[in-house]
Amino acid sequence: MADPMNGPEPAAPQAPGARATAVAAEPAEPAGPRPLGVAVAPTGQPAVDAGLARLAEADHLPVSGHLGMYEDVHRGLRDVLASLDQHSGPPAPSPTPDRPGRPDRHDQ
Repeated sequence: MADPMNGPEPAAPQAPGARATAVAAEPAEPAGPRPLGVAVAPTGQPAVDAGLARLAEADHLPVSGHLGMYEDVHRGLRDVLASLDQHSGPPAPSPTPDRPGRPDRHDQ
């Protein structure tokens, strides 16, 4: 009988050479790559959407290939973010406009 204070009774010792009768349950299917089935919503940014779409490749790669793919996608997303800081087009106007009479201005 199990003692509530000390837990269950220990199992009776088996005779030497006796085999355990309990059989370990076998998995229903082999442990291989299985798709996670995570849905990805489009962002409207083609470079970001392409990177996110690449994450689906992890479903078909062995675990040893995940790190390289994740690092590549991360690098691409980081490049997209960095490009947002780069200004394209004409330079921004000067915060202080040139005024006549400034000593560094050369009137001709």
